Amino acid sequence: MAGHSKWANIKRQKARVDAVKGQVFAKMSREIIVAARLGGADPGGNFQLRTAIDKAKAAGVPNDNIDRAIAKGAGQLGPDQAYEAIRYEGYGPGGVAILVEALTNNRNRTAADLRAAFSKRQGNLGETGCVGWMFEQKGVVTLINPGDEEQLLEAALAGGAESYDLVDLEEDTPAAEVFCAPPTLEALDTALKTQGYRVHQTELRWLPNTIVVVAEPDQARLLLKLMDALEDLEDVQSVTANFEVSEEVLQALGI
Repeated sequence: MAGHSKWANIKRQKARVDAVKGQVFAKMSREIIVAARLGGADPGGNFQLRTAIDKAKAAGVPNDNIDRAIAKGAGQLGPDQAYEAIRYEGYGPGGVAILVEALTNNRNRTAADLRAAFSKRQGNLGETGCVGWMFEQKGVVTLINPGDEEQLLEAALAGGAESYDLVDLEEDTPAAEVFCAPPTLEALDTALKTQGYRVHQTELRWLPNTIVVVAEPDQARLLLKLMDALEDLEDVQSVTANFEVSEEVLQALGI
């Protein structure tokens, strides 16, 4: 929708201070640990690990941290903590649907932290399935400086893509997000790299089937505070919601 931004776009606009880097590094390391434990320590034969490493490098995680996380996940540094992937669902102000993906070694702690974050900002943590039906999981390959749009479309379709969007990254670098069915993600990633495209990140992402347009600045402010609070929780890996905010409201909020 013209003149509106989804949460993924808003995140790219919001400045993140250096103080949160350590937290980002910890989240990325946890993702690498789980991937290495499930599929082995060789990125060449473990696509989940390979994409987790690429994501960590794009976020600026040092190589030493990455190597340590791989070794920990592979059991080379003793037993790692038994992290499990859990998806939580809830509602934000105005009935906005929110999906939260977490990697945790303590379900009770994670649920309590999420419940507190929701309730303090006029939302509530719901039951499994309460909003999940409003979202669809897709594979997403983000390309930097994708170049000619017609050539991109041809290469993307040849790799199994369903669609793409042109976006801007944090540094105002032209980019494109190419979408596909989850089972096609590895093949699409390989095909685009083979065609010479610079892949910034490859991931699975939940996309909303319906959108709630938030036009009230007060509601938008509460929602953005809730999204930030959820993403800042130690166990949370990603947060997705089905709202859009007008550019005028974002400007009024100083974003």
